[in-house]
Amino acid sequence: MRQVEAQVTARWGEGRMHPTRERITALLDLLGDPQRSYRSIHITGTNGKTTTARMVDDLLRGFGLRTGRFTSPHLAEITERIVVDGAPISARTFVEAYREIAAYLELVDGQFDLKLSFFEVMVAMAYSIFADTPVDVAVVEVGLGGEWDATNIIDGEIAIVTPIDLDHTNLLGTDVATIAVEKAGIIKAGAVAILAAQPVDAAGVLLRRSVEVGASVAREGLEFGVVERRVAVGGQVMTLQGLASVYPDVFLPLHGAHQAQNAACALAAVEAFFGTGAENGPLDSEVVRAAFASVRSPGRLEPVRSAPTILVDSAHNPHGMAATVAALAEAFDFRRLIAVVAMLADKDVRGMLEKLEPAVDEIVVTQNSSPRAMSPDELAREAVAVFGAERVAVEPHLGDAVETAVRLAEESPDGLITGAGVLVTGSVVTAGDARELLGAT
Repeated sequence: MRQVEAQVTARWGEGRMHPTRERITALLDLLGDPQRSYRSIHITGTNGKTTTARMVDDLLRGFGLRTGRFTSPHLAEITERIVVDGAPISARTFVEAYREIAAYLELVDGQFDLKLSFFEVMVAMAYSIFADTPVDVAVVEVGLGGEWDATNIIDGEIAIVTPIDLDHTNLLGTDVATIAVEKAGIIKAGAVAILAAQPVDAAGVLLRRSVEVGASVAREGLEFGVVERRVAVGGQVMTLQGLASVYPDVFLPLHGAHQAQNAACALAAVEAFFGTGAENGPLDSEVVRAAFASVRSPGRLEPVRSAPTILVDSAHNPHGMAATVAALAEAFDFRRLIAVVAMLADKDVRGMLEKLEPAVDEIVVTQNSSPRAMSPDELAREAVAVFGAERVAVEPHLGDAVETAVRLAEESPDGLITGAGVLVTGSVVTAGDARELLGAT
């Protein structure tokens, strides 16, 4: 397994975008276009894609369908990216899938100046595994953008666009309208576009694209949405307005308004997939409730330890960090909260720190395992500019950073340690490293 994984990851990385689908098209053509053997739901946006994919997957399986799910990046194991019937593929399946396409990779590599990327190979493996299983429907998250993403070789009959904000601006554009043009590329002719509430400029782009290709549109706040929600132990209880009906008393074991929004999008997408409406009626409410109650999204404001509470979160841009901070304020009542932060150097580090600053008492900066990680010293300089030197500590290693944060969380002028918490955040890689360090399963 590790030898094959090394061969795949040695290819050029997924943090880059080359605006062509020629290589992936050529590869899948040689493989017999496996992506055409099942129905598909495609998901793009800036934040919430992976969690929404998990929700859609759980709903579809609740109604008896065999599913394939492709998401990225992974938290711990590369096999997490390719999921069949709710479970990551085995190491054996991963190795066999790679060996079955290896000869075709060499053929395609020889046809182009730029060889197939790591991400393109993963997409081809996922689509082939889904065809071989076989699955009834694939739930696919884009890797980067939309139009030129390798996943966009599928014709998703449902296209979900979660909220669009600024991220990967060096590749996708420096304003939401430009970014929306790239993401709108997954909306295909005759599809149903499920649009989360968007900035005005992004909404206009998405609606124009839908009209141009003849796609139907369902918009959060108009055709579907969150009617009501309240904090509950371990999550929240929602009333969701779907396309066909209102679904009350839906428990979701995730925190934050953004997760309720993801749930509304997932529900509308599954309703559209099944064609619910006046003729066919709504989805079975009990199945919907059971599916949402089973949703898990590791690394999304996830409690991994108690006394003190340690939360792990994957926020990796200002929009995501703002959602995390809002969810923290709503769902937790910490007397003292210390953040452990490690970020990638190509992200909006200052923007994320500014969103985080009001929510925490002190920050411990460190470094994650990514080759793109910002050094602790450089991150400390950014943190001091936002928090002030007296609120910033530096630990080169994540394990030491967590230990320091726990100590700081438990320090109090009155000697009390109740209500202390630690938040580990800043990157999906940071979340994955922390989960492994703390033994989360």
